[in-house]
Amino acid sequence: MLSKIITEENVKQAYALIEDSENVVIISHVGPDGDAVGSTLGMYHFLKGLEKQATVVLPNEFPQYLNWMPDSDTIVIAEDNLDATVQLLKHADLLIMIDFNELGRVNGLKPLIEVSNVPKILIDHHPFPADIADVVISHPELSSASELVFRLICRMGFAQKISKECAECIYTGMMTDTGGFTYNSNQSEIYVIIAELLRKGVDKDLIYKKINFSHSEDRMRLMGYCLYEKMKIYPEYRTAVIGLSEDELNRFAAQTGDTEGIVNLPFSIKGIVFSAFFREDKKRKKIKISFRSQGDFPANRVASEYFNGGGHLNAAGGDTKLSLSETLQQFVDVLPEYKELLSKVEL
Repeated sequence: MLSKIITEENVKQAYALIEDSENVVIISHVGPDGDAVGSTLGMYHFLKGLEKQATVVLPNEFPQYLNWMPDSDTIVIAEDNLDATVQLLKHADLLIMIDFNELGRVNGLKPLIEVSNVPKILIDHHPFPADIADVVISHPELSSASELVFRLICRMGFAQKISKECAECIYTGMMTDTGGFTYNSNQSEIYVIIAELLRKGVDKDLIYKKINFSHSEDRMRLMGYCLYEKMKIYPEYRTAVIGLSEDELNRFAAQTGDTEGIVNLPFSIKGIVFSAFFREDKKRKKIKISFRSQGDFPANRVASEYFNGGGHLNAAGGDTKLSLSETLQQFVDVLPEYKELLSKVEL
């Protein structure tokens, strides 16, 4: 049995809106990761099982290593299909927004959502959700948005409606947003959910292989380059830093998703508590930042205080409009403020 984390009021409200809908658009955040794709496709398969018309719309391209997921080829990429996106939102009678807490996270979809007067449901696990939906189901204590989608489906009384395809998508989101269940995954109920997904026919070993053993030679060489040439260790702060320019990314023919997981590599080094990865994005004129931490060190605090971001205790992100070198220097300059916290973390 799972605890009833989602309130009865939220369950009833979400149920009523879904029951009354016929044409649903499901949206997630820019730079979609495994949880964004898994949670939205999981909801998509659930709605299809209810014989609803459903479409997943993502702001931009998702990583190639996720394109095996059931019906991933039906996802509409707004950046490449603006006219189609406009029409989808125009004819929708319900918007379900998953895995983001404010509209700044959906880039060009923001004005389209703002002018839409149809009911909206927000399903998210990031702290401090904005008031952007009629029903806000927000639980930062949960491991992933995909876990929250599973819980909502079950609370609405539709556990039997979870198909194998739906289960595969939900499992993928849970697995990827916990680093293969290596962080944010100590709650026992996560494994109750996994057991239920396995009963639906999920092959968790095969999914792990599809996610982790399907990358290009270029990506492997990029990872080696990051470790040998680009990683800097600051032992006094128990911190590792990797920064990549767009030219370096192009040198290794980096594709969408190829930098996923690089921020976790330094944790193989004994004693590292905090890891930061910086990636130049010339198209958007910004530096994208990923933070990861171990123990009780608040990666999200660093992100929110200095880098226009936020997130979870051990997994956060942000960005700056500075150059790559300026951003890296800014990060190094603020590390002394966290020295005491970093020194106290027990691994």
